[in-house]
Amino acid sequence: MKRINKAGAVTLMSILLTVALAMTGCQSSGAKSPEATQNEQAKGEGASSSTAPASENSEEQSGEAIKEGSMEKEGNVVLKELAFVYNEHTIAISDTANEDQMEQMLGKPDNLKSHTYTADDGTNMDTLIGFTEKVYTYPGLEIKTISIPEGKQDSIFHIEITDPKYATVRNIKAGDSLDTLKDVYPEGKLLGDGAPDEEDDFRYEPSNYVDVMSFHIKDAKVESIQIYSLLD
Repeated sequence: MKRINKAGAVTLMSILLTVALAMTGCQSSGAKSPEATQNEQAKGEGASSSTAPASENSEEQSGEAIKEGSMEKEGNVVLKELAFVYNEHTIAISDTANEDQMEQMLGKPDNLKSHTYTADDGTNMDTLIGFTEKVYTYPGLEIKTISIPEGKQDSIFHIEITDPKYATVRNIKAGDSLDTLKDVYPEGKLLGDGAPDEEDDFRYEPSNYVDVMSFHIKDAKVESIQIYSLLD
C-alpha cells in the first residue's frame, strides 16, 4: 500500500512539473492573448485609415491646374485686337464715340463731315437709309462712325492710319518693316505675291470675316493701316 502511494505521488509531481514548465514556456515565448491581438489589429486599421485621406487630399491638391482659356474674358477679345492706341486711350472697332468723346481722346479734328443716308442721295446704300455717318479727320488718321436711327449712338466702323504715332494694340505702326509685321501678326497673310519691291496688302482677320485689319505694304514697309467692320 505504501509502494502504491509513493508511486502515485511521483506521478502527480511529474504532472505538476510538466504543467509549470509549459506555462513558463508560453510566457517567455511572448505569445499574445486573443484580446491583445484584436486590440493591435484595431490600432493598425485605425492608423492606416487615418493616413489615407491625407494622401488622397495631397494628390487632389497637386493635381489641380488652371487651364488656359478657362477664365472668362471681359468684352469681345476679337474686337479689342482691332484697335489702336494713342495717349493711353485704346480705340477699337464698334466702340461708341460721339463728338465729345472723340475730342477728349484725340483732340479737336481738323475736319468733321456728317451725312445721313436717304433714298435719293445718289449713294445707292439702301441698307443704310436713315443712318448717319460721320468722318473725323486728323493728321495721319481718319475715323468713321455711324449711328443707328433708333439708338442714335455713334459707333466706330472704319479707321485709317498713316501716321506712326498711332500704333495697333500689338505696337505695329506705319513705317515698320514687313518682317516685323509678320512676326507680330503670325495669323495674318499677304494677299498677293508679297515681293519686297511691289505693293501688297497684309490682312489680319478673325473667323467672322466681318471685322478686318489690313496693312498696305510698299517697299517692304507698312505704308498705312486700315481697321474696319463691314456694314450690312
